[in-house]
Formats: sequence, structure tokens, C-alpha cells
Amino acid sequence: MKEEPIIDRAEQLPIVNQDEWLEPNRGDLWRRYENYHRRLEQICHDAGSLSEYANGYFYFGFQYDTQRQGWWFREWLPGAHDVYLFGEFNDWQRTQLRLSKDAAGVWSIFLPDESFGDRLVHASRIKMLVHGDNGWRERIPAYIRRVVQDEQSKDFVGQLWAPKEPFDWGEEHFSIGQLKSLLIYECHVGMAQEREGVGSYLEFIQNILPHIHQCGYNTIQLMAVAEHPYYGSFGYHVSNFFAPSSRFGTPEELKLLIRTAHEMGIAVIMDVVHAHYVKNFNEGLNELDGTDHLYSPSGDAGYQPYWDSKLFDYGKEQVQHFLLSNLKYWMTEFHFDGFRFDGVTSMIYHHHGYTEFDAREKFFSMEVNEEALCYLTLANHLVHELSAEAVTLAEDVSGMPGMCIAVQEGGVGFDYRLGMAVPDYWIKLLKTLPDEQWDIGQMWRMMTDRLPAVKTVAYCESHDQAMVGDQTLAFRLMDKAMYTDMNRSVQSLVVDRGMALHKMIRLFTISLAGQAYLNFMGNEFGHPEWIDFPREGNGWSYAHARRQWSLAENGFLRYSFLGAFDRAMLDLVRRYEILSSGYAYNHLMDYANQTLVFSHGTTLFIFNWHPSRSIADYAVPVPEAGCYRVVLSTDAKAFGGYGRIDPKMRAFSAPYTEADGSSRPYIRIYNLCRTALVLRKEEETMAPA
Repeated sequence: MKEEPIIDRAEQLPIVNQDEWLEPNRGDLWRRYENYHRRLEQICHDAGSLSEYANGYFYFGFQYDTQRQGWWFREWLPGAHDVYLFGEFNDWQRTQLRLSKDAAGVWSIFLPDESFGDRLVHASRIKMLVHGDNGWRERIPAYIRRVVQDEQSKDFVGQLWAPKEPFDWGEEHFSIGQLKSLLIYECHVGMAQEREGVGSYLEFIQNILPHIHQCGYNTIQLMAVAEHPYYGSFGYHVSNFFAPSSRFGTPEELKLLIRTAHEMGIAVIMDVVHAHYVKNFNEGLNELDGTDHLYSPSGDAGYQPYWDSKLFDYGKEQVQHFLLSNLKYWMTEFHFDGFRFDGVTSMIYHHHGYTEFDAREKFFSMEVNEEALCYLTLANHLVHELSAEAVTLAEDVSGMPGMCIAVQEGGVGFDYRLGMAVPDYWIKLLKTLPDEQWDIGQMWRMMTDRLPAVKTVAYCESHDQAMVGDQTLAFRLMDKAMYTDMNRSVQSLVVDRGMALHKMIRLFTISLAGQAYLNFMGNEFGHPEWIDFPREGNGWSYAHARRQWSLAENGFLRYSFLGAFDRAMLDLVRRYEILSSGYAYNHLMDYANQTLVFSHGTTLFIFNWHPSRSIADYAVPVPEAGCYRVVLSTDAKAFGGYGRIDPKMRAFSAPYTEADGSSRPYIRIYNLCRTALVLRKEEETMAPA
């Protein structure tokens, strides 16, 4: 019997039927889907469901046995020769309590209350002593839920975290599904405060959450949640995946932050790092059982050379179990509303994305890590099984086909991708071309070049652009003038240009480049300082690891104008549902005057990017006949402009005859240089007298 061709078996995969460009790789996509489906069936056969499978945090680490009255401790260390548990509860006797090993490589010990009940208590400090091929090493358990740093020795140590009373979530009624569009505020708790030092969860609740709410953002993307030994890693070199960073406070204080955000109607997404882990022996997973292939592939295959960190072995069952359990833990124990998966490009390619993605074959070559794709598909399945309304975002610069296609359609299952090419484009444009050479056609294509089925998070800058070595848009536009000329009494052409373009770039991006929008904290008002965490090179200073909110609150400085514009911009896109209205309709591309006109429904956007050319009685096509009124002007005095557009202006349409004899409704406006105008058709209009 002739074997059925694999290409025929894949005919029903919707991902291919929806995009004929993928037709040559129908077989590859089918194989990937089969890999995922085969693994899912095995998990469901063994555990009953994917959700039940992801309960590793209920088995490993410390688990209290109410029947036997005592604590179990378990750790997966198949390569270890000996494992001991020690800590405050046994006066740090390192070799007193030896664990037993089972056939699966899980070491365990039972600690009865009758022997340890008065000493093994909430917040007790503990460690493991692991004897492996790499010697005798003191280690921190993989599933530990609390890790703290000793003030004197600076060593990190685990804690048994078992408060007597569970956290009171109250009657939560919030769901991220209530939000029509995501307006995301990217946050780092430690550097959110203005004082020099490390901010706390409680400070964030008191000082930052009200600001976010007032600004109009409805979602927080929380960075640096999981414990990381080096503060300057920005939270991306994780050591303890189940432990909220103790720098900022206790796990209960993090829960309080999330509960408070929910009470304000704000969703909280975790920036989760499953792309790699810190290579430290003392704190992290590296060689935890004495081998180099516990959580990682062996040898060089387990090392991320560009980030100096360790990679996960996504094809190993216990690694999948660990990572999937980690996602469920954060969702169920902390009520996170979803995840932004960091470093997806590094995960899904063996070259980690260091190539040009200029040919279809690169998405289906031997360089693709299909085990990582299988894990990510399982992860998305799990997250949406736990909560149908949860949201997942992929940080993938490569544009891997199917990343944001539903799992049941043959995709990886993310809800959104980050539009990472957009901030890169703005930086390149500002660095390489003077304003008068900006190509509005290229600008339009850059904002709108995405597949209709792929939801995109639009942004013009994030934390990446704010780091030392790069520049924020505000600093790139105004440079040192930000330190001297932001006073409202100072006249500065550099600042005038910078503020005008800062507003236009943000409005252009949010109105064209995606179905959600992201901003890094402080960038909405043009924060002048870069981010530089304490390190030896800066004398361990916190001067640049903070946000200077007072600049935006100072009535003598222009920063407040940019903040006011950002609030008005978000109010506009929320009020008229711009992000959820699909692609904009392009009405006009006037290259000579660098003017674009487009609409979302009857909301009309007019962008004049020309540095000096203002035109009176400029004819603008409109989507429908009627009267149009100004709803937003970047030149308004409230936003630091000169107020040259009358906010009470009404523009009545008239028929305009095209060269081919056809007629379209037009209005006439004062087309002001370096200004964006948003007009909207009034529902009921009166003809002019």
C-alpha cells in the first residue's frame, strides 16, 4: 500500500488555507502541529489534562501533609549522588538530613512536626547541599517560592514561605476580557519611584498605580517579577522562577498590587522569561544536579552566547513540566491576566535570531527549534485553558508564520505579537534622514504592513530604547536641550521640533500600527534620563534607575504638555474605538507637502510632516459628507503648541470633482506644518448660514 503523502494530510490546516504563501511548507506546518498534538495527547493520557499536568508546584519543593502532620520536600535531581536539606531549622547542619532518591530521579524527605514543628516555620531559611559530578555545592531549590539576600554575606538563600492566613483576594469581578483594547503601561517596580534606591510593591501601589489610572492606561506589563540575582539584568537573568523578587517586598504585597490594579479596572500581564536562565551556580538552575544537562541541552547547545546565559531543553519532559507549572503558578496564585513572553526569537531558532529573515525557507530550516515551538504551543493552550480571556504576547522579531494563529488552526496560539520593527524604524528615520526627506509612503507602509489575522501591539519605544547605549525618542529629538530649554519661558526651535514630532510619532503609531498599544513608564511625558542600573562602572549609583515624575508635575516645564497630550490621545482612541476598528482607510498621500489623510470610520486623521510648509484652504477628502469638528490637535496650547488651529472650527464638506469626472466629499482646512489634526463627523449637522 502506498504511503499517504504528508501534504495531503495537511489540507485541512486552516493556517495554510488562509495564507497561500505558506503552501510550499504545508508539510512542515503539519509536522509541527502533529508534534504538539502528540505531546498533548500523551500529557492528557498521563495526567488527565494539561492543567492537571501543570501542577508541579503542588508536588515539588515544600508541601505540607495534613494527614501525617509535617512537611515533604522534593527536588528533581537525577544526576546527583547525594542531596541534603539544611537551614535555620537544624542549625545549618549541612549533612544531617539526607534525602532519598526514587526511580525518576526525585529526591525527597519528610520532616514531621513532632521533630521540627517549632523550628521549620514560615520564613525559615533553607538550602540544599548537592553532591554531583561538579562537586559539593550549596544550592537553592528549583521550586522555592521565596528567596532573599543576606545583608552581610550578600548570598541568596531560600525561605519556606507559608503564611498562616492565605491572601484575601476578596470578590474579584475584573477580567481582562472586559477591555475593548489593550493600552499597556510597561513597568518596573524597582525603578518606578523617584527617590534613588529600589522601589517597593507598596510604593508602586500608592504612587504609580494612581498615575497609570489617571493617564488612561488599562493594562500593566510588569517586568522583573521573578527573582534575579543581578539587579542590572532588568529581571531577564532569572534564577528562581517561582519566587517573586524579594527586592520589592513579599509575595503578599505583589498580590496586593495585582488586586488593587484589578479594583481600578487595570489588567496585569507578567513579563515572563522562559527563553533562558542565569548561569550562576549559587542561585539558579545551572548544573543543579551536578550535570550540565538537567534543564539545558548538554555542552555549547545549552549556552546563549549573546546573553551569557543558559538555555532550556524544551524537548525534555521535566523541563516542560517545570515551565508549564510556572505559568499556572503565576496565574492561579497571583492572578496575572496573561504573559508577555520575552525572547521568543531566541527560543525558536538555534541561531537565536541573529540572521536576516529574508526568505521563507529560514522559517522552516534546520535552524528552527521545533521543540521550543511545541512548548510555546502547549503554553498558549494551557494559559487559555486556565482562562479563556487571558492574553499572551510574543516578543518575536522574526515574524515566524503562525505565531499569532490559534492552536486549533495550526498556529502557536499567541494573541498578539509585538510590532518590534516600528520602534526600529523610527530610530533609523530620526538618525539617518532630515525631516524634509521623510517618505510618507514608506511611513504608511511601515505602520500598516501586517497580516489581518495577526494582532499586533503597536509602540514607538519601550524599555529597550531607554537603556544606556540607546536613546528615547525625546532624547533623540531634543538631546541636551532637554536639560536647558524645557522651561516654558525659553524659546527653542530644537524643543519645538522635538515636542511636535514626539506627539505626532505617538499618534501616528497608535492610530495605524496595531490593535493594542504599549508605552514604557515615563516615556509618555518625554522622560529625559536613560536607564542605567547600579553597577561598578557607575559607582553603583541609582541616579538613573528611577523615574522623575516631578518633571511632568512641574508647571514651569514643558514635560507636562507631553503628558497631557498622551492622556488626550488615549482618551481619543478609547472613545472612538480606534484600535479595534481594523485597518485605516487611506484618503490622501500628498508627497510634495508630506501630508497623509486617513480615517477610522468617520474619525479623520490629517498628518502634515513637512517642517515648514503650511497651506491655507487645503482640500481634504472625507469618508462621508457632513460637518467635521476638531477633536484633537497636536498644536493645541494645552499640549505645548501655539494654538494656531481654532478648536471650535467646523468644516462643512462640499463635493469635489476629480479629474475623471467623479465626485467626492471634501473639506478645506488650514494644513499646518509639523501638526496632526483629528476631526470627527458630527452626528447631526447644520448647513452653514
